[in-house]
Amino acid sequence: MKKLIVILIFGVPLFTAAQSLNGYFSSSVYSFQRYQSPAESNVYVRTFQQLYLNFSRGNYSLKTKLNFEGDVKTPLKGDPRLRFYSLYFEARKVLGLIRVRVGRQPLFNSVAGGLYDGLNLRLRKYGFELTGYYGGNVPAYQKLALTDSWNNDFVLGGSLKYRGIKNLILGVSYIDKNFKPVEYTTERLDSLFNPIQYLVRKNSNQYEYVSSEAGYYLGENFRANARLDYDLNFEKISKVEFSGRVKALKNLDVDFYYNYREPRIRYNSILSVFNYGNTQTVEGGLSYKLNEFLTFIGKFGYVKYKDDNSQRVTVGVYTSFGSVMYRKNLGFAGELDAISVSAAKSLLKGRLTPTFGFSYSEYKLSLESAKNKLVTLIAGLNIRPWKTFSFDVQGQYLSNKFYNNDFRIFLKVNHWFNTKLSLF
Repeated sequence: MKKLIVILIFGVPLFTAAQSLNGYFSSSVYSFQRYQSPAESNVYVRTFQQLYLNFSRGNYSLKTKLNFEGDVKTPLKGDPRLRFYSLYFEARKVLGLIRVRVGRQPLFNSVAGGLYDGLNLRLRKYGFELTGYYGGNVPAYQKLALTDSWNNDFVLGGSLKYRGIKNLILGVSYIDKNFKPVEYTTERLDSLFNPIQYLVRKNSNQYEYVSSEAGYYLGENFRANARLDYDLNFEKISKVEFSGRVKALKNLDVDFYYNYREPRIRYNSILSVFNYGNTQTVEGGLSYKLNEFLTFIGKFGYVKYKDDNSQRVTVGVYTSFGSVMYRKNLGFAGELDAISVSAAKSLLKGRLTPTFGFSYSEYKLSLESAKNKLVTLIAGLNIRPWKTFSFDVQGQYLSNKFYNNDFRIFLKVNHWFNTKLSLF
């Protein structure tokens, strides 16, 4: 795997005579104190270096995104750690129709997303978009390695979408995601009731779904989306979802949302033997734009569980520099009263951007439970003296019954670059 990555990083750009190199680099420091007991604590200073690179020439690119993390004061188990979030070669407009990606890449799917190491093909023609993909699941912590069990640890799927009718999108998709079983040793009793070491080997767990979706859009006046997921293993509908927005008046929008969901259980999982119920959520809301600086919103949601229900109410106001929101939850999901304030304002043509956030919550999980309180406060500043550099500093404060007066500091430096290359 490492040899292949070296070849991709150094060989492909030379082979394609890459004409540009662009991306960004950021370095950040995050410091906090953790108490193991009232008399013992450790100070942690976590560092993160993130790099995104894009070598490209015409319709060919090599893209990678990685992160290196560790602690300079109190190392954690596994420090330092290098995470590869992407590393793939992309060819666009192959035969004028096809986009090809090979390597570690992201997967966006409503059933099971994440990263995989493999192949992705996409074809567009006459309003149709056909996509297919196959690859191995990425090891824990995005380790620079391939799965050692391709038969039991892979993702396979595809989708077909049609955009040939104005304002309408139709689509169907399929996904089969398998998870390698984890073996472990435990103690059991033999036929004579003597303790012995026993190796537990589970069957492979998987998701296998087909989905359909539809969307219709009329600019700002109307939009609607619908989706259905069907579980092939359990042979039943797993999820139905509707959402949309209608402009009822010039400055008044009406939102609607419905969701029916079964718990997503992996096939062969021990959880499949339990008796569980579905949930149904209905939510409606209004959004009134008083002027270009001020918008008022209000939402009410109702959730139906197997034997109970809960409600939630949200009201607030959005301004050109921030928002103020209040939320209340009632019923089976617990009781909550929460207010939050957030603000950000760019000054000096974007060179300075102060940010502020505050929230106060009171909650309890049942009528008999004691009420808990939570206070959070965030204040920060983004400084951008040059177009390609910016600096961030942020203080974070939290206080509840578990963490009394918890304070943390976050620092970050960002650099964007775009360089033209001429290798030949």
